[in-house]
Amino acid sequence: MTRPIIVFDLDGTLVDTAPDLLDSLNHSLAAGGALATDTDGFRQFVGHGGRVMIERAYAAQKRMLDTAEHDRLFTLFLDHYGTNIPGRSQPYPGVPAALTRLAAAGYLLAVCTNKTEAFSVRLLEGVGLAGRFAAICGADTFAFRKPDPRHLVETIARAGGDARQAVMVGDSQTDIDTAKAAGIPVVAVDFGYTDRHVREFGPSRIISHFDELTVAMCGDLMQAAQA
Repeated sequence: MTRPIIVFDLDGTLVDTAPDLLDSLNHSLAAGGALATDTDGFRQFVGHGGRVMIERAYAAQKRMLDTAEHDRLFTLFLDHYGTNIPGRSQPYPGVPAALTRLAAAGYLLAVCTNKTEAFSVRLLEGVGLAGRFAAICGADTFAFRKPDPRHLVETIARAGGDARQAVMVGDSQTDIDTAKAAGIPVVAVDFGYTDRHVREFGPSRIISHFDELTVAMCGDLMQAAQA
């Protein structure tokens, strides 16, 4: 018998990876002769991935960036990031306790992220969370990725869960659009990596701390989705 499931995004939702991703960005920018970024100002772009971050940094400095150089810097970005996982990345406050109470209530837990699967597993192992999840599915796990709803649905299937009794938790428009397309309620955290407030994307609920992600909330969302 399948079980209800909570599926989490990773960067900006479960784990604050911005310090390490921004370090890797500045490492690649230095290799290209560009200036380091204002890390506070660039946090909002972390969720878009390294390639976009490099592009935005070059645009902000009004520097030309051809395809070959973009590819080279992105490779350097990935090499630097992968070498230093988990670095300074840490779970957000309340994450371990939330995972414990949801698991104790009988929920399966899974991760659905546009980070590569290998990096995702290494990161979660590094911060001591990997064993909590029945499945950790990344951008390269399947032939599709968020916002394609199949990424979420297939993550649920791989974890042994029931998509009719599921909740997605994420920090971005991509997460929210993915869940909506799959017909799954979605809780948005308001502390992640986005340049617009998550309320603009119409999630089912918004939380500001993982203490607010209660068993009762998840049950209510699942029940409402089945009504």
